[in-house]
Amino acid sequence: MIKHIVMWRVRGETADERQASAEFVKTRFEGLVGRIPGLLRMEIGLDFSRVDYACDMVLYSEFDSVTSLEGYGAHPEHLRIRQELGDVRIARFQVDYIPGVV
Repeated sequence: MIKHIVMWRVRGETADERQASAEFVKTRFEGLVGRIPGLLRMEIGLDFSRVDYACDMVLYSEFDSVTSLEGYGAHPEHLRIRQELGDVRIARFQVDYIPGVV
């Protein structure tokens, strides 16, 4: 199994605007569940702490293989969502790892 975690900061001048942007991103990615081969699980969380060093949201997903994760990155539905989101996401941090492997 492969774990794919992405955290974003999203566009918005106020906390409410960032919340709306995060919810927009969340609904788009939730639409991928059941449409990507090898995607086993996807969870999207929105930050409620609002501390200045926090990201606005996180995407946690599990894939059955590295090949499936690579396929997700190039999948037409994923690419469509990336295009649709445009510059809503202003910073992105990612970690991909195999549990138990150093």
